[in-house]
Amino acid sequence: MERIYLDHAATSPMDERVLEKMIPHFSGSFGNPSSIHSFGRESRKWVDEARAQIAAEIGAAEQEIIFTSGGTEADNLAIMGTALARKDLGRHVITTKIEHHAVLHTCEKLEEDGFDITYLDVDQNGRVSAKQVKEALRDDTILVTVMYGNNEVGTVQPIEEIGELLKEHKAYFHTDAVQAFGLLPIDVKNSHIDLLSVSGHKLNGPKGTGFLYASKDVKLSPLLFGGEQERKRRAGTENVPGIVGLKEAIKLSSEERDEKNEKYQSFKAIFADTLRDAGVAFEINGDKEHSLPHVLNLYFPGVSVEALLVNLDMAGVAVSSGSACTAGSVLPSHVLTAMFGEESDRLTSSIRISFGLGNTAEQVKTAAKHVADVVKRLT
Repeated sequence: MERIYLDHAATSPMDERVLEKMIPHFSGSFGNPSSIHSFGRESRKWVDEARAQIAAEIGAAEQEIIFTSGGTEADNLAIMGTALARKDLGRHVITTKIEHHAVLHTCEKLEEDGFDITYLDVDQNGRVSAKQVKEALRDDTILVTVMYGNNEVGTVQPIEEIGELLKEHKAYFHTDAVQAFGLLPIDVKNSHIDLLSVSGHKLNGPKGTGFLYASKDVKLSPLLFGGEQERKRRAGTENVPGIVGLKEAIKLSSEERDEKNEKYQSFKAIFADTLRDAGVAFEINGDKEHSLPHVLNLYFPGVSVEALLVNLDMAGVAVSSGSACTAGSVLPSHVLTAMFGEESDRLTSSIRISFGLGNTAEQVKTAAKHVADVVKRLT
């Protein structure tokens, strides 16, 4: 039985070309990048080269890139770091109800510490508007954090409009770009983004790698204490092999972006057409016009998502729901809840399909046929 992996929004397989670039650095460039001797300088060279390339990819300066252990740490540093550094200027933060939990749980922690958080509603397409942000802004607002593209339904937010709105306000603008980076072109200066989070393992790079872009004008309080790495903003010896892998993954993503986007859009069409041809009733969750190319969230009326996922796994097809499994129970997706309300059937009858490296049109069609067969069996 062929196993088909269609859960790339959760994590992606490492590109072999990335691994090839990393391997020499596990034993060859083992020096500490902070050491002044030749071994340290050799490692520092690789870190500096990666920092320069990543900065150029988003229109930033080299000193504005902070290497982290991934998207969660980058989100935490952006949000907590801003709150701690700017609490004397205000204690109000604006975010949305559909953020990744790395953002939402950090905001909840800030609430416990006396900060005031505004959670913006989204429409049924999963979008907020710049007008909503404007209406929520206050004199004591110090941070606005809105994700670039949603990890569950793929909806892309009006980032440039929000950035333009905040250009004259003291609030920093942070965006979690973990799902969007590598698939959408991003220029932090043109979009007036102050802080941007990225994770390596969503880009066919190594797990445990990522970065936070922080504008030179941003003041952050560090969350880790130790050495003076990353310009005193993130203590800890740099992960040289991981950073080299992250650099290569970003390079490949940039070079192959257009090709991937076209391919993934065609996969969406193949999947939907196959379901229609099989006579399966379904609806797409998310914004069809403003959407990440690789994420497809589908609602199957009357079908239990748990039963659907189990049956698909038995057929060798790996997809996911927006739900979280806790102590044997399935909790409704907070994203779909924000979009459709707590009573909507979509919360218990929707799955997320996400395409990526290694997928073919044949695989996608086969997976769609399996979905059609299972849905018919369950209804």
